[in-house]
Amino acid sequence: VQLVESGGDLVQSGGSLRLSCTASGFSFSDYYMNWVRQAPGKGLEWVSGINRAGGSRGYADSVEGRFTMSRDTASMTLYLQLNNLQPEDSARYYCTREGRYNGDGMDYWGKGTVVTVSS
Repeated sequence: VQLVESGGDLVQSGGSLRLSCTASGFSFSDYYMNWVRQAPGKGLEWVSGINRAGGSRGYADSVEGRFTMSRDTASMTLYLQLNNLQPEDSARYYCTREGRYNGDGMDYWGKGTVVTVSS
């Protein structure tokens, strides 16, 4: 199993970015997927999740209305569109796979991609 994130960059406040996560080594369409972030010196924060078919998504209150998560089964890629970025969105963003069974939690993580938002 491998998850590789990309798309992080330095952007000004109010700007946009699109993060990507390319998956391999497993049946992508069989798993719920998440984005999780960690700001410097802070704990992990769940950002968003998407179901297997891509028709249902959930977002943290802090990003609701600004971030949009999607997935493409054919290319085995997960996306996170980040709009109206604010300095508090600066963090390393991780793509994670949700285990298929109760209690598994997020069983695989990528290495992350860094988003830095300047004020």
